[in-house]
Amino acid sequence: MRAFLFQVRELVRMLLAWLTQRPYQPCLHEPEDDCGDRARFVIAQIDGLAHEFLLRALAAGHTPHIQRLIAQGYRLQRWRCGLPSSTPASQSGIMYGNNWDIPAFRWYEKDTGLAPHCKSPAFAARIKQAVSAGGRLGILAGGSSYGNLLDGDARLALFTLSAMGRQRFYEGLRGLGWAFLFALIPWRIIRIVGLIFWELSRDFTLTFWRWFRSGFRKPLALIKPVLQVLTNVVFGEIQTFGVLLDIYRGMPSVYVNFYGYDEVAHGDGPLGPEALRALRRIDSYIGQIDRIRRVYRPDTRLYILSDHGMSPAVPVTDIGPKRSLGKFIADYVKESVASDEALTDPAWPRSQTDLSGESFRWLLDELDGIESHLSPRALRLARALRKRLVDRLPPDADSGYDLDRGADVVARVSGNVAHIYFNVARERMDVSEMALLYPNLIDALNDHPGIGLLLGVENGRPVVISPRGTAALTAELLPPALADPAQSAADLARVLSFPHSGDLVIIGAWNAKGRVVTFENQAATHGGVGGPQDYPFLLAPPQSTLDVSNVVHSTEIYPYFIRTYHNGRGQQAPAERRE
Repeated sequence: MRAFLFQVRELVRMLLAWLTQRPYQPCLHEPEDDCGDRARFVIAQIDGLAHEFLLRALAAGHTPHIQRLIAQGYRLQRWRCGLPSSTPASQSGIMYGNNWDIPAFRWYEKDTGLAPHCKSPAFAARIKQAVSAGGRLGILAGGSSYGNLLDGDARLALFTLSAMGRQRFYEGLRGLGWAFLFALIPWRIIRIVGLIFWELSRDFTLTFWRWFRSGFRKPLALIKPVLQVLTNVVFGEIQTFGVLLDIYRGMPSVYVNFYGYDEVAHGDGPLGPEALRALRRIDSYIGQIDRIRRVYRPDTRLYILSDHGMSPAVPVTDIGPKRSLGKFIADYVKESVASDEALTDPAWPRSQTDLSGESFRWLLDELDGIESHLSPRALRLARALRKRLVDRLPPDADSGYDLDRGADVVARVSGNVAHIYFNVARERMDVSEMALLYPNLIDALNDHPGIGLLLGVENGRPVVISPRGTAALTAELLPPALADPAQSAADLARVLSFPHSGDLVIIGAWNAKGRVVTFENQAATHGGVGGPQDYPFLLAPPQSTLDVSNVVHSTEIYPYFIRTYHNGRGQQAPAERRE
């Protein structure tokens, strides 16, 4: 009871401070090492926004709040995220300075039979345990995490996959207090209600139009617009308001990931109308965060970054044999092949946002948290909502097959990179062994117009497999379409040294229009190398000494935050462990 009264008192103080424009001083009841003179920071991540496309969005006026920050002296820098160009590898590098043995967004482990995919809370927690081994301190220690894959050792981790089930927003007093405070601020209620009605009316109109154009043949999925509004608007508002409260409270570190742009851009393209619409909304959230920071916590530094970029893409199913990679491999090995077929299914429109990802899991997790507190009638409604979600949403691409069935070949695709595993041996196979067992497959992959690079190892050394034979991986053997062949060669060699990389690693080709070939059904992709996916951005405040212009790997950002905001307390355990 005392804790509840304390929360109410603090919320009332916060509300009065807001209404009277008096700074809110929350650190009276915070641990000593989280207050005092400790520097504070907020990181706002725009998932998947490449430096190139941010520049184009700025020039077209789509991000006015970011433009204002640049005019105020914030430094916009381009950096290279390394391979794989995906959220798990980049966030592990930024938060812990270690992303060893994260070969892709999805991979397979021949030694355990497990098929990790980073939309799974269990595997996200497993990644966090691996990258923090040896006592490495996360940059969010004592702070908050919103919408991330990893929690960075945050004290409060909401809508964060690696901490799913540990903390839920509406289950505890924090969520109830947030709802209480939100209800007392009428202009925020008007804002979110207006956004919901606008988005619903627009999305329902588009849904009916697509239904009409299909000749009423396709099913009318009215639940999808509702879920899109819930995940793209409501979750964004909750995340933003949580960050605002943390700024009031003086939280030492906050990392919020706005993932809506990445989800939409995969189907709409990096600068498609829906992607730009998502980007404008995120820009408005950043404007709110910066405005409150300047008024109440001007000593808190705001960093804005992306974890990776995104390259325009064409699916492999549109090229050459016009089959998914899994089906193509199955035609040549004549053995059982477990592959990510659901990811490359042309029947699922590219313009559809994948709601089976993080936001869907967060929603189900919140239902788990509140069901035990509901009345019998409300409980029936919650269970009905759960059933409708599970029945109507597209299935998780990784739940379509069971890798424990002992498939002879496993193909795991992540954007324009694919890892192929041959279960005839538990150890990594040399190229010469694969060529002996599957000669037709190696030749067919080299002849496929959608494949740009075929890679493997021979006697522990990374090699390129071409129609002319096998040669050591060097920059000279890489396609000229790569902006930095020497760095790309180093990145590819590093991934090939991971214990759980594929026996074969396949990189999609680059076509004449500057698009990369992706092994998923996407209009824009990331995960491999080539094009803007390699180059995210970072916007640093004027007072910051952080310079990422020469950074070629996400792990290089970690030391700055540990040194600047944790007095170098992060134990510098070896970042790369070779087994």
